[in-house]
Amino acid sequence: MAAKRTILWFRKGLRVHDNPALVKACEGASAVQPVFVLDPWFIKPERVGANRLRFLLESLTDLDASLRARGSSLLVLHGDPARVIPAALEAWRCDRLCYEFDTEPYAQKRDASVNEAARALGVEVHAPVSHTLWDLDRLLAKCPRGEPPTAYASFLKIAHGVGPVPPVAPDVPSITPLSDGDALSDGKDLVDALRDVVTGSGIPSLERLGYEPIKAGEGFPARGGETEGLARLRKMLARTTYIAEFKKPQTNPTELWTPVLGKEGKVKGAPPANPFEAAKKSSKEPKSTQLAEAFMAPATTALSPYLKFGCVSPRTFWHELRAVLDVELGGKHSKPPESLEGQLLWREFYYLAGYGTPNYDRMAGNRICRQIPWTWDEERLAAWEESRTGFPWIDACMMQLKQEGWMHHLARHAVACFLTRGDLFVHWEAGAAVFDRELVDADWALNNGNWMWLSCSCFFYQYFRVYGPVSFGKKYDKEGAYIRKYLPQLKDMPAKYIYEPWTAPIEVQRKAGCVVGVDYPAPIVDHAVASKECIEKIAAAYNAHKNGTAGSIVAAGKKRKAGDGV
Repeated sequence: MAAKRTILWFRKGLRVHDNPALVKACEGASAVQPVFVLDPWFIKPERVGANRLRFLLESLTDLDASLRARGSSLLVLHGDPARVIPAALEAWRCDRLCYEFDTEPYAQKRDASVNEAARALGVEVHAPVSHTLWDLDRLLAKCPRGEPPTAYASFLKIAHGVGPVPPVAPDVPSITPLSDGDALSDGKDLVDALRDVVTGSGIPSLERLGYEPIKAGEGFPARGGETEGLARLRKMLARTTYIAEFKKPQTNPTELWTPVLGKEGKVKGAPPANPFEAAKKSSKEPKSTQLAEAFMAPATTALSPYLKFGCVSPRTFWHELRAVLDVELGGKHSKPPESLEGQLLWREFYYLAGYGTPNYDRMAGNRICRQIPWTWDEERLAAWEESRTGFPWIDACMMQLKQEGWMHHLARHAVACFLTRGDLFVHWEAGAAVFDRELVDADWALNNGNWMWLSCSCFFYQYFRVYGPVSFGKKYDKEGAYIRKYLPQLKDMPAKYIYEPWTAPIEVQRKAGCVVGVDYPAPIVDHAVASKECIEKIAAAYNAHKNGTAGSIVAAGKKRKAGDGV
């Protein structure tokens, strides 16, 4: 068999460990060219926030370093992948294309176009699965009528029926590069040969892509990339007590990113200016060991962005976690759905639901989504998005999202419930679009699934259980430290009033330097009244569903167009 000239097309899966596409690309290859294409459809501020894009650019820089250590490098091209990849295959005279299989609708359409063009050129196409634990087509084949379950327990039965999670792929120690002279007989370099379909090359800055720089003191607290992701994974796995006791619903949504030191867990006290200072003072271990083990983390693992971009392989996470659970802990640990193992299975659950459900990201035409007459109230949506609801707990959560591109999953629950079924009755699609733009870990399947869950449109149906916009945050943080951090206008408000500043006497408001209606908004709704009205509306929609009269509902108001900032 003749040696293959191969393009390895990175999209997600931004790693060299457990990368079946990389293994296949190097198998019997005379040369391999790793490529990433910055797609203009994504790279715009109204669609992808600065925090997520910076994480991506950091991940690409890290991937390039890993490839260079293996004798190769990452070529980053700017343009439409559906044009760039076929053009590169032809111009560089390649006969094989390898990439990681992607389940999202946009990717499926893009890849179908690329595959058709590649095969017309006589190019082999290989798309192995490695972004999920299992091949979702295998799971889908086990589903009754080919329809994914909407209950976690039913999903677990299907998952157990397909056998164990596949092992990780072997490491690739070296990659034979595609040299310019070998590729192009007319002397043009790789990029110049594609001048008709690319608008640029190289890993750009945020500013070069039309983004405002992220302000000092803001931004996602951890760096993107495989190196950082694996380091955080291994440090987390060393915390055996944390792993054994982990129950995600019991973690604290108001806990700020603070130093973590090995198996000792959180370093006590307020986060220092230098996160390693507390670590050095809290242990008698050698200084070098303390510095190596200390890292910043919230109450959860914060590995979701690394899984979203594929900087960390879910199978690597799974197998290394299982080794700790089975060997070091001897099976004595928390169990799914709340455990760390359970979180990886939740991810798979939503991926399967998204892959096997047409119109999964919208209410219309979505067979699993309850038809509820939501509104598209622009004023309410903007107030929620811009931290102007007048409820400090909700506004602080949304400010953390805006500044850092991240918030705890219970904070996401609270703000999603508030926007939809809890208070404002705004369409879940609008909220999902804001999250999709702003979250560093925005993941199409998980994001839309969680919004359907929190709006009681699917998966969860106890619409009468509402997250209180005052009581819920107070349960975790009575002094309001979280609110004071993200809403500094309220930093001097007494703890008694920090969650309900409108109840403070005017002299207290003035002394705190925050007068409601002047320095901070009055509540956008009366929670008791709004919540009751929302419950009644959803109850009516549920009854219509039960009676078979729900039909297809058009939400009230005007839906924003894609790219309008939702």
